[in-house]
Amino acid sequence: MFIGAGEASGDRCGARAAEAIRRRVPDVRLLGFGGAAMRDAGVQLIADFRHLAVMGAVEAVRRLPTFLALERRTRRLWKEQGVQVFLPVDFPGLNMRLAGAARRRGMRVLYYIAPQVWAWRQRRAKKLARRCDRVLTVLPFEAPVLGDWGVDARYVGHPLLDEVGRSDSPRAKEPDAVAGPERARPRGETLGIFPGSRAQEVGRILPVFADAARHLQGTHPGVRCVVARAPHLPGSLFAGCGLPLASTGEVIAQATAALTKSGTITLELALARIPMVVGYAMSPLEWGVVRSMVKVDAVALPNLLAGREVIPELLQGRLTPSAAAAAVAPLLDRDSPRRRQMVEDLGEVAGRLGGPGCADRVAAHCEEFLA
Repeated sequence: MFIGAGEASGDRCGARAAEAIRRRVPDVRLLGFGGAAMRDAGVQLIADFRHLAVMGAVEAVRRLPTFLALERRTRRLWKEQGVQVFLPVDFPGLNMRLAGAARRRGMRVLYYIAPQVWAWRQRRAKKLARRCDRVLTVLPFEAPVLGDWGVDARYVGHPLLDEVGRSDSPRAKEPDAVAGPERARPRGETLGIFPGSRAQEVGRILPVFADAARHLQGTHPGVRCVVARAPHLPGSLFAGCGLPLASTGEVIAQATAALTKSGTITLELALARIPMVVGYAMSPLEWGVVRSMVKVDAVALPNLLAGREVIPELLQGRLTPSAAAAAVAPLLDRDSPRRRQMVEDLGEVAGRLGGPGCADRVAAHCEEFLA
């Protein structure tokens, strides 16, 4: 069996799935591309995701030779090793191409963490139906939408719920990412800053978030601002921000409120009931392409799950240091009505995700296809 994960969140999900698959099928051989979490879970890796993660269409074009080389290597490995089942984990830019190649070889394909075709166009869903035997979704509204478009889609719950309270979770095992004159530690109210796990997005978003932190500290001098650093990212990316760093898990544990990029991290914060403001930006060209194709109004997962705006989104030109500081300031006041309402709304969002057991359900589908 081959598992393909191209970024940090997929690596964690792939690792938990691999562990659960081994419990059900002890003699299975697991190959793939991913990161340290998957390697620790017993997956034999042919490539590290740190060389794969990209942000936006322009960067994807620049990295195309890397993707094509990995695609060729993967297909060659499938042939040499007689791989039966492909479990792509998110990362649709490469994994959708590989899914098509796998189906042409007669392999079974279970796509774990569905590409967000529901946000784009129906023709993408039809492509998903052609290239995958089954799609395992992690958001409750995805399976019915995909089913209407001819995709065999099954809701398996969200993998984050398998991590809550686990001391052996990949998040809990992250090394401390300390920088600056002192270790980040709680003292009064703390703003957690989450600029992402991909170098390209950190390079674009962190300078704005750091400036917002300085704006905020100018009007709220008692607030500490701490930046979450993904363990695989080089320290040079964060050198100019002038703020203390810590692991993502540490920052979540300390944060009173958060300034964050979009993505899975927003659900982690929702589960922890941490009020947040989402900010995101890409190049004008990429933004123009996205806006011409995207069918939904929101990008933050808590807003999509709630069906309304629960947390503010500052996108593109709206993402400025002053706007971000103004939006997050009331969330640091534990007595503010705005904060209390958001905490209540995030509890509703968390409840819609269901309970733990996602990895075991993924493994059950894999066992069926390996039989």
